Amino acid sequence: MHAPVLVLKDSLKRESGAKVRYGVIQAAKAVADVVRTTLGPRSMLKMLLDAQGGIVVTNDGNAILRELDLAHPAAKSMIELSRTQDEEVGDGTTSVIILAGEMLHVADAFIDKIHPTVICRAYNKALEDAIAVLDKIAMPIDAQDRGIMLGLVKSCIGTKFTGQFGDLIADLAIDATTTVGVEIGQGLRDVDIKNYIKVEKVPGGQLEDSRVLKGVMINKDVVAPGKMRRKIVNPRIILLDCPLEYKKGENQTNAELLKEEDWSLLLKMEEEYIEELCMQILKFKPDLVITEKGLSDLACHYLSKHGVSAIRRLRKTDNNRIAKACGAVIVNRPDELQESDVGTGAGLFEVKKIGDEYFAFIVDCKDPKACTVLLRGASKDLLNEVERNLQDAMSVARNIIKNPKLVPGGGATELTVSAALKQKSSSIEGIEKWPYEAAAIAFEAIPRTLAQNCGVNVIRTMTALQGKHANGENAWIGIDGNTGSITDMKERKIWDAYNVKAQAFKTAIEAACMLLRIDDIVSGIKKKQAPGASAPSKPKVETEADADSEQILPD
Repeated sequence: MHAPVLVLKDSLKRESGAKVRYGVIQAAKAVADVVRTTLGPRSMLKMLLDAQGGIVVTNDGNAILRELDLAHPAAKSMIELSRTQDEEVGDGTTSVIILAGEMLHVADAFIDKIHPTVICRAYNKALEDAIAVLDKIAMPIDAQDRGIMLGLVKSCIGTKFTGQFGDLIADLAIDATTTVGVEIGQGLRDVDIKNYIKVEKVPGGQLEDSRVLKGVMINKDVVAPGKMRRKIVNPRIILLDCPLEYKKGENQTNAELLKEEDWSLLLKMEEEYIEELCMQILKFKPDLVITEKGLSDLACHYLSKHGVSAIRRLRKTDNNRIAKACGAVIVNRPDELQESDVGTGAGLFEVKKIGDEYFAFIVDCKDPKACTVLLRGASKDLLNEVERNLQDAMSVARNIIKNPKLVPGGGATELTVSAALKQKSSSIEGIEKWPYEAAAIAFEAIPRTLAQNCGVNVIRTMTALQGKHANGENAWIGIDGNTGSITDMKERKIWDAYNVKAQAFKTAIEAACMLLRIDDIVSGIKKKQAPGASAPSKPKVETEADADSEQILPD
């Protein structure tokens, strides 16, 4: 007998073969089970404690998984799925996890008998056919028709916590996205949610007080509240990103003065410099000057003397939004100001006190390309959840503006796809037939979960639905998530955006294929250390004595 050869170090743990595949499938199923109850209008909320001890109460798949700390590497890649889905289309984060989990679960039956690459090939074929079915049942709509948009966004938020507030969030989302949509030619519209829609959460008041401002709101007050006007109708706005104060030297500057008069001369020059800056601005007769940097007392005095309100130290992002809203151009140096840089699009500048903070509103803009959504609510947790729902709603509105096609919601799409794949599977020859059929069955996870969450008899409901879809007469039959009854989704106005569904299918199947092809997990890999280096000792704390002894780097 030969002595056993040790290839891997002792510290490494290596699992391979069937055990790994089984582990991966179990991990994926476990993640899917975490969010399974949060699908559909009758969904449960999850309460998570994060590291800082704050609480998150949500049923947004991505928000839940983002907070979880997982040990299994396969489970971690499941979480990436919902993040991708959230970044790409903003909705369907829960469905994508459930679908991927189910795809792996059905592969469990024949993972030992059939080679994983064959399963993946079948899955990819199923994906292509599924997307083809989607294209067939998708219904083009007019993105300008507000009624349809409302129905769509509502059916998207119906599954969320704010569904109980009816049209409120849907209205906010549609208003906000239609405001900031810009034409990019060929009849396409692009909506930049991240940069131009700001959600301001102000605790207090009721949710019904939430609204979309035709302009921007910032958490700032004017610099000198007593002297400057707090309400200006049709203001002329100048936006700067330079300081209105005397320039200080970059590093320490020493000036040697020989005569006493020079000192007063120096001060005078500083004052004149600031006065000149202010005069260059006042030449354009603005009513409101906003700068991202500082504004000295002297400049404040000159401005208030001429009846100009000023706001200082504004965030760059906020400044960009104001520029978009009132049509101003952000100017870098006051001496380069032109008449065209002055924003005249705003109808009203007003500082209001909400709660115990002051907020500046620049509203009633003519054609704002940026807006602020003002959310009011009873508590911080509630507001956070409403904001997450609003983000999803805005993403759905954006998707429809970009690609105005609808597919039925309520599990109808998945059932249609499933029925079509089952029919097609009979024509597939060879060993790929089994995984292909399994993928068809996996799509039923979504309607099944919906039925479970409604508390109806799952088996009976699913059999009835499969029967209705098997003969392919009406693709729009699905489950009404509130009552669990089987209805036509067109009548109940339960819709989904086409690219949310397509993205969910693609992400789920591709991820399932990737996870199935894992056959080895090597863990416990340490970072390589330089040869001869001892184990890392405790970090050395420098004392003042040895701080000076280090070599000073040459300039």
